[in-house]
Amino acid sequence: MELLIPLDPQEKKPLYEQIYAHIRGEIRSGGLKAGDRLPSTRILAEHMKISRSTAQMAYDQLLAEGYIEARPYRGYFVNPVEELMETGPAGGEEMETALPEPSPWSVDFSPRGIDLESFPYGVWRKLSRNTLVDDNKEMFHSGSHQGEPGLREAIRSYLHSARGVLCSAEQIIVGAGSEYLLMLLAQILGGGRTIAMENPTYRQAYLVFRSLGYQVCPVEMDENGMDPDQLKASGADVAYVMPSHQFPTGIVMPVGRRQELLKWAADGRYLIEDDYDSEFRYRGKPIPALQGMDRSGRVIYLGTFSKCIAPAIRVSYLVLPPKLLKRYREQAGFYASTVSRIDQNILYQFLAQGYFERHLNRMRAIYKAKHDLFLEAIQPLQPLFEIRGEYAGIHILLTSRTGIPEETLIARAEAAGVKVYGLSGYFIHPEHNRRPGTIVLGYACLSEEEILRGAGLLKECFLGKPVGGDADLVR
Repeated sequence: MELLIPLDPQEKKPLYEQIYAHIRGEIRSGGLKAGDRLPSTRILAEHMKISRSTAQMAYDQLLAEGYIEARPYRGYFVNPVEELMETGPAGGEEMETALPEPSPWSVDFSPRGIDLESFPYGVWRKLSRNTLVDDNKEMFHSGSHQGEPGLREAIRSYLHSARGVLCSAEQIIVGAGSEYLLMLLAQILGGGRTIAMENPTYRQAYLVFRSLGYQVCPVEMDENGMDPDQLKASGADVAYVMPSHQFPTGIVMPVGRRQELLKWAADGRYLIEDDYDSEFRYRGKPIPALQGMDRSGRVIYLGTFSKCIAPAIRVSYLVLPPKLLKRYREQAGFYASTVSRIDQNILYQFLAQGYFERHLNRMRAIYKAKHDLFLEAIQPLQPLFEIRGEYAGIHILLTSRTGIPEETLIARAEAAGVKVYGLSGYFIHPEHNRRPGTIVLGYACLSEEEILRGAGLLKECFLGKPVGGDADLVR
């Protein structure tokens, strides 16, 4: 495809910006459709009598903003962006149309979101190009079933230094998401197991276990985590726990309780340690992984890069104890890796070249600033609400001190245009929730302005005059 791009040498904008703005406008107006192929940077440079680096800079900006994508060995193609379509009315003024429907919420405190504004797009783009440099055909062959050796070694090194995990690279299996790895683990463990889960818990893991036919036994928690007496009484032979920062309660399991669980597991049982968002801790030193305390080979360690890099990366990892590693190779070692070698190599470079550590440090600082701002903004709620789960993770909990039901809290927030999430939604059996009314508030994907606006609306609907005519919440 040829592009007719008018360039104005007298224009103050650099040539690459003029090219970028023209192509962007064509995409947004519908002149270039989703799937259209753009000329290569070489052809564009020859056609327009400009340097190739100028053409590349324009394309790089379009790539960074998601208007186009680069397909290996095929070229550049327009991405679907129908929600940004524009038309130019009479008079030459531009007018945006077909915008996405506005969210019904003024603020959405989703606990699932992360801050993608701070994702290192430029670094990721550079590493992507490095991976495919010089027609690297090796990347398109099938690789190790457990994941690329270099990536597994980089993960091992990170886990050892940051989380205290003791393992070799051979014990690590790389997979596309925690759900896949849990399904793979089910084949390794075999059927007929009873799995104990903290209650409340990460429901996605519960749904996976249930879909695989396992009997799942909810075990209540006290202030230190999973109750060991109830665990023993459950008859389970596998326990799924999040000791470093339990989701959604935010409980950090103390050493004494961890030792009790390890003692339980040493008698022929297993612990699945899901190290959920352990990277984000804002007070004190990081809590070492339970796996590092295990001397009997009974802890299966599960981790992911979804929270600390981006959900779309879809790279998780499983650390198997030696006995289960042998069983994996005998029973499931024939499964090919579900993560492409290209993505694995990009992530390997991201880890090995120090970008991951710098990104984590930056995100800790960003999330801590949001965390501190949010806590300060909701302090006026303290007399009526207990604030829990602070100083770690990317969400907090508000629990009513005056017996206000969870449903009322949610309804009042929604009436004020604020989306909050009830703790009941994280119980294996929501109807068994006997805790005081509690809402879960995530802040990672919100800007500081949105955090302050959301906190103000929560204070208004929980402390101020009613926003809908019901009885005042202040009792």
